[in-house]
Amino acid sequence: MSTFLLIIISGLGLGSLYFLLAAGLSVIFGLMRVLSFAHGAFLSASGFASWLVLRSFEAPSTPWLLLALVVSVLTGGVVAYLAEVLLIRPLKGKELEQLLATVGLGMVLVALMAGSWGPDEHLIPRPAWLTDTTSIAGAPISNSRLLLIGLAGVVVVGIQLILSRTRYGLIIRAGVENSAMVSALGINVKRAFTVVFVAGGMLAGLGGGLAGTYYGGISPFLGDGMLIFSFIVLIIGGLGSINGALIASVVLGVSQSVANYYILNGIGDVLVVVLLVATLLVRPQGLLGQKERLV
Repeated sequence: MSTFLLIIISGLGLGSLYFLLAAGLSVIFGLMRVLSFAHGAFLSASGFASWLVLRSFEAPSTPWLLLALVVSVLTGGVVAYLAEVLLIRPLKGKELEQLLATVGLGMVLVALMAGSWGPDEHLIPRPAWLTDTTSIAGAPISNSRLLLIGLAGVVVVGIQLILSRTRYGLIIRAGVENSAMVSALGINVKRAFTVVFVAGGMLAGLGGGLAGTYYGGISPFLGDGMLIFSFIVLIIGGLGSINGALIASVVLGVSQSVANYYILNGIGDVLVVVLLVATLLVRPQGLLGQKERLV
């Protein structure tokens, strides 16, 4: 029983990483109808920013870890802002061109990171408590998994509160339904686009900072690997649905962990593809996906 619980919580940790990347992609698509293939590179760049903060310490303290997470979040936001202003905004209304631009941007960022720090994984030093375990029902759960799950839970609650309780959240939801009408009311939809894209980048940045706590290291290609699964999360959960992304992230993360442990290592990736195909055949719009809806 303790082993099963350990596998489940590890899967929840993996699902939390998927969600942090997929949530930003989902909000961006819901409002802007842009699928950003550069978000994986945003995650990797933010992970390297975290690594640059922590690499000077063999055993960094908790304040340094918090600083590294803040730097990674800000890095994701800044890179996303530049991408939106320089690439996405000039190509507004040209969906194919926007998609290709984000693909190119992602490739350039990965090449720059590989050229600067090499293609290999760089180990990220962590505070001692983060490498320890906490016993839950007899299962030794890594504190890094608990931290990841906890922060992902905070992000879920924060997104829901912002979308449902704040003026800006209402503007975003209205923009999803009819951006032309919102613009006619005198609301600056262009600013909302920028805010949403930056927020998505910051979520990817948080994922990059936390990826090192899950995998123990960061590489230029980590984000691209996670991006594939995050897009699968979007399709299964429903494009533009935050709640759908949350459910799909949990299902995929737990399914991968259970299948890899109890069946065959690596079979979890095959199971994810099977779930994707089944979703497309049975419910092409995804679990909670509905046209012109965000949540």
